[in-house]
Amino acid sequence: MAANLVMTGILEKMTGKDKDYRYMATSDLLNELNKDSFKPDSDLEIKLSNIIIQQLDDVAGDVSGLAVKCLALLVKKVSEARIVEMANKLCDKLLNAKNQHRDIASIAVKTIVAEIATQSLAQSILVVVTPQLIKGITGPGMSTEIKCECLDILCDILHKFGNIMVADHELLLGALLSQLNSNQASVRKKTVSCIASLASSLSDDLLAKATVEVVQNLRSKGTKSEMTRTNIQMIGALSRAVGYRFGPHLGDTVPVLINYCTSASENDEELREYSLQALESFLLRCPRDISSYCDEILHLSLEYLNYDPNFTDNMEEDSNEESHEEEEDDESANEYTDDEDVSWKVRRAAAKCLAALIVSRPELLSKLYEEACPKLIDRFKEREENVKMDVFNTFIELLRQTGNVTKGQNDMNELSPRWLLKQEVPKIVRSITRQLREKSIKTKVGAFSVLKELVIVLPDCLADLIGSLIPGIEKALSDKSSTSNLKIEALIFTRLVLASHSPPVFHPHIEALSGPVLSAVGERYYKVTAEALRVCGVVVRVVRPDTEGFGFDFKPYVQPIYNAIMSRLTNQDQDQEVKECAISCMGLVVATFGDSLSAELPACLPVLVDRMGNEITRLTAVKALQNFFAALVNSANTSFDALLDSLLSSAKPSPQSGGVAKQALYSIAQCVAVLCLAAGDQKCLSTVEMLTEILKDDSSTNSAKQHLALLCLGEIGRRKDLSSHAHIENIVIESFQSPFEEIKSAASYALGNIAVGNLSKYLPFILDQIDNQQKKQYLLLHSLKEVIVRQSVDKAEFQDSSVEKILKLLFNHCESEEEGVRNVVAECLGKVALIEPAKLVPALKVRTTSSAAFTRATVVIAVKYSIVERPEKIDEIIYPEISSFLMLIKDHDRHVRRAAVLALSTFAHNKPNLIKGLLSELLPLLYDQTIVKQELIRIVDLGPFKHIVDDGLELRKAAFECVDTLLDSCLDQVNPSSFIVPYLKSGLDDHYDVKMPCHLILSKLADKCPSAVLAVLDSLVDPLQKTINFKPKQDAVKQEVDRNEDMIRSALRAIASLNRISGGDCGLKFKSLMSEISRSPALWEKYYSIRNE
Repeated sequence: MAANLVMTGILEKMTGKDKDYRYMATSDLLNELNKDSFKPDSDLEIKLSNIIIQQLDDVAGDVSGLAVKCLALLVKKVSEARIVEMANKLCDKLLNAKNQHRDIASIAVKTIVAEIATQSLAQSILVVVTPQLIKGITGPGMSTEIKCECLDILCDILHKFGNIMVADHELLLGALLSQLNSNQASVRKKTVSCIASLASSLSDDLLAKATVEVVQNLRSKGTKSEMTRTNIQMIGALSRAVGYRFGPHLGDTVPVLINYCTSASENDEELREYSLQALESFLLRCPRDISSYCDEILHLSLEYLNYDPNFTDNMEEDSNEESHEEEEDDESANEYTDDEDVSWKVRRAAAKCLAALIVSRPELLSKLYEEACPKLIDRFKEREENVKMDVFNTFIELLRQTGNVTKGQNDMNELSPRWLLKQEVPKIVRSITRQLREKSIKTKVGAFSVLKELVIVLPDCLADLIGSLIPGIEKALSDKSSTSNLKIEALIFTRLVLASHSPPVFHPHIEALSGPVLSAVGERYYKVTAEALRVCGVVVRVVRPDTEGFGFDFKPYVQPIYNAIMSRLTNQDQDQEVKECAISCMGLVVATFGDSLSAELPACLPVLVDRMGNEITRLTAVKALQNFFAALVNSANTSFDALLDSLLSSAKPSPQSGGVAKQALYSIAQCVAVLCLAAGDQKCLSTVEMLTEILKDDSSTNSAKQHLALLCLGEIGRRKDLSSHAHIENIVIESFQSPFEEIKSAASYALGNIAVGNLSKYLPFILDQIDNQQKKQYLLLHSLKEVIVRQSVDKAEFQDSSVEKILKLLFNHCESEEEGVRNVVAECLGKVALIEPAKLVPALKVRTTSSAAFTRATVVIAVKYSIVERPEKIDEIIYPEISSFLMLIKDHDRHVRRAAVLALSTFAHNKPNLIKGLLSELLPLLYDQTIVKQELIRIVDLGPFKHIVDDGLELRKAAFECVDTLLDSCLDQVNPSSFIVPYLKSGLDDHYDVKMPCHLILSKLADKCPSAVLAVLDSLVDPLQKTINFKPKQDAVKQEVDRNEDMIRSALRAIASLNRISGGDCGLKFKSLMSEISRSPALWEKYYSIRNE
């Protein structure tokens, strides 16, 4: 009762004459409507709806604004009939009220549309609203303002509910198409947006009808130029809205657009701009169907990239000697402006069209280098800054696509993209050097971005040209007008170029570079500081390379570098990234310049040791110390025992951490080994004795201590013969009995590495143990693997007799029932193949036809382990035989097929050139492995319930992971359009273990081949939607709940990638998915955090 009295009082005040009373009363109503407990009865509903509709017309703008907010809340509180009634009244007001009330009525209708939460309510409102909107758009005598308001509202409705308005589609399409010929530009513009929103839910027949009508308008000779521009915009908007569905209509539209582009008058720049934008959308959204027009579009883009009828540039871009006067001329040319000159829009559209061609057609890369690359470089001199940025971005896309397509390729023939790019490098550098002298910060940032990408793709290409770039780097780092963004880009490029070239290239320029870089170390902004420290690390390697003999005097640079880094190392109050960079950099400084810093080391070393005590900086500090212990033992005033104690104590877990990271223990063991060897035989002897005592101590319960002792013995044994320590191999092998897996693994590692120090003594021991100790066989095989791997890395060879014994033993274990044993055997065979390829490759090939499936699988995995990133002599021996191994991808046994898929993945990652010729045959076979095979699914009867076992799961997962690798290294061989549907789409709806790599592939494709993804975007929505809405059973264990959370986040990460590339131009289903995510607080919170990662 009290609540009703309150509401009655509010309603009375809302109709009062005093504006302030009305405002306060409306504000009070807003507060009431915000309460979850507020539920009006039918009488109050009527009063509230009437008074809010009335308040919308209030002469006080702040009151009517509050009324709109009240309306948004009221829609959630009142019945469906009341909402429909309000919508009807507002539409009537929109069409018939005075001008001053029309705007607020339009806002109110949009508010109701935005708040519709159910499909049934949407259908009820649309029945009332749609006819009135059509009347407002097409009715005689309707003003431009009414038409625009109705089109705006209809666009919102179609965006949200187009798929449930199928019955009205034809009527709506007819009404909208008629407005493309309106005399009012604003009406035509809004009509284009409206039809695009409608198009994504239109049937193919109605889409064809719309396209035919627009094309007819374009072909009509009497059409006004402004109408033609609108129809061209319409074509582009349709293709962006419906993606691949527009493909069948390209034959009618592309020739018309090309004709308009080439025949437009000199003053009709917008016609050319819109035509190029439409062609760009075809390239991105219809990648399959546009193929036959790519050459024409390329030539058109290049022609208009240089289109500048109002300006003649007589300067020679490539002149080697540019005088001061020429620079002034260049600056004045850049300052040339003409408000009526819009030719820059044509050049920008051409640059973006060319970028779309580059991104969507990796197979055209060599042709693009021959025809487009020189013209892009020439356009770096573009006088309009926004266009220049697009030219830079287009060239960067060309470089990135080159990196994508040629990744892992070392050879360069005269038609390869990398070779063609290398021929253009001098011209690129000359042009970029001019851009680095420009006043514009934006231009200089863009120029460094180009250089950065160039060095990534061609790491050693600037050796003869670096001198011309040094002044630009200096100025970017030293000029007071330089922004942090410019400094970061300049530093990243400097680091990349220093790291990718031979040190002597930079020796003449170190003096010029070191000052600005060291100044940047002192910058306040942490990102600049961190990047400058990374550059310092590379500078250290350049001024004193590992290989002596360059004759460069590094000593003048030691103290300034040390001082700059020490000031950062000792500063506690700074960002974590800066701390880690300072630790790593100081490690390099002391390791490299230790003999010149004997006075400074006592102050520096304790700081680094102190950083090992900090959980956050421990691993970085350990890695930094590892490089220079040998120098420290002799040059520092710190004793061997103190250093050893410090290292061993750093392996003690803190109460907070609960343990030391495995990688940290390995790093500490390496430090101990280097320290011992540097300290001399006596110290080494005593340390080994101490370590073996730890292993002999039965009472010790400290597994971490034993773990570290074994790792240290292994690292020392690898570097030094330990045969003088009697029975050390037996002491180590005793640890095979430990109840802790990490101890057994460390013991296996130690035994193998000790054997490396004296092969003649310990290798026979290991081989004998493998034959006679069945229970320890797996661990002993791991020890043998350590021996073989170390020999292959060190390019050492075994004696022939040893090789024969090893091979006999390994081939005998190829058919082991234990997968773990077979994997170790395969790795051993693969690494022996690196040492003796002429002997191993034929032996492995013979066994590809073995009747035993496990043997066939093992030899294929062995080949996988023999393919490493660095060039090896096995490469040319295995090249002719690769198909014998990889064609086992069609073997009848799933284990063999999976082995072949894993081998293909390794080839793709490490040596893609070896397999490119086979991919046309292999890819269909690989894609076939991604399909769920019913014959591999079996039901196991467990009594009370039945369990489904999918034996093909691991194979499908491996196949998708292989595709993921191929996208990195062989992009030009993969046709994304034929893979996404049906194979990737199927994987997105598969088991958890398959979905996860599929989400990664989808994100990668969105980045590398956006056009292929956008073309079928809506077809991918259902599996993604199903994944993010999946709820585990109520009795699910924590592991299942956590896995499901990981899967949802993985799917949302893929959705975020799709949303980035789609922008506003996506289909209705994807828009609906994004809307669903935004309405769910739980999903939106996850999505928001992922998007901002």
